[in-house]
Amino acid sequence: MNNTKSKRLLSLDVLRGLTVAGMILVNNGYGESFEMLRHSRWNGMTPCDLVFPFFLFIMGVSCYISLSKSGFTPTRPVLLKVVKRTVLLFAIGLFINWFDHAIEGDLLCFGHLRLWAVLQRIALCYFFVSLFALCCNHRYTLHTVVGLLAVYTFILLWGNGYAEDASANILAQVDLQLFGYDHLYHKSPVDPEGLVGTISGVAHVLLGFWCGRLLKGSPSRGMLEGTAKVFAMGAVCLFAGYLLTYGLPLNKRIWSPSYVLVTCGLCSLLLGLFIYVIDIRPCKSQCYRWLQVFGTNALALYVGSELLAIVFGHLGISDAIYSALHAVIPGLKWASLAYALVFVGINYLIGYMLWKRQIFIKL
Repeated sequence: MNNTKSKRLLSLDVLRGLTVAGMILVNNGYGESFEMLRHSRWNGMTPCDLVFPFFLFIMGVSCYISLSKSGFTPTRPVLLKVVKRTVLLFAIGLFINWFDHAIEGDLLCFGHLRLWAVLQRIALCYFFVSLFALCCNHRYTLHTVVGLLAVYTFILLWGNGYAEDASANILAQVDLQLFGYDHLYHKSPVDPEGLVGTISGVAHVLLGFWCGRLLKGSPSRGMLEGTAKVFAMGAVCLFAGYLLTYGLPLNKRIWSPSYVLVTCGLCSLLLGLFIYVIDIRPCKSQCYRWLQVFGTNALALYVGSELLAIVFGHLGISDAIYSALHAVIPGLKWASLAYALVFVGINYLIGYMLWKRQIFIKL
């Protein structure tokens, strides 16, 4: 498989599917969950903290592959497509936040509607990385990453970005002053998808974009060499990230520079492994195939899972399923995990029906 331009990377679909399944799993624990299935409270990192950064990294890889089809030429149709997708993703994110209130009867919740969330972060990062891809020289990708992380590091150090206190933390204060308290996330001192953190988020996606360039930029050299470069990139990012933790601890809430490098490094290594065992030297069992169901309709299934979770909660379906599981699984944490797995299974069945009918919803 040397012609990387003509071959779809099955490994990318599988890794994207694993990531989305993970996002649905960790977002839908019921009651008391295992520590590893909860986000770190502040500094530190749990396995749960890997799923969203993995998705952003994969989105960067996909951006390179997708925009390369147009030769990275900023034509009017291409730019219009980027803008439309950005607006759509941001609007769907706002709709999910609105729907959470509306289903309880608070239809006119605009005065206290949260502005930021996962899809809004995805939308902004996609927009800026796409503009970079279409308008800038790709040789400066890593320079841009370093520049963005350096600027963000300065903001964190100058503005008490690591302070677990909203009144002292510049990230919280910027969101508070620009958008108001009622429009922000209140379960953390800092809105984890807030505006200033987008700087670091864009750098994150650009690292994925660079990974895509390593894989697809020189097809004549073959996929094996590209995969080796992806492994090397992962090792360098991982080492640099952990080295950076001595001054800038890992922190998902503020999307710290060390967190960017460590999670990008881990995702790059995992992607390299998947490419080797799926695309280059396919395993005979192909037990990973079920993950394509999540990977080929990734954002659609994620959005559907968020809406379904809201509906289940409102109608008492979540309570009923959990109670039935807890009746046969005494441990609270194990029952919570069982509920999350059942919920993932429900979303898998929805995705499987779409996949079986070759229906791919692009958001």
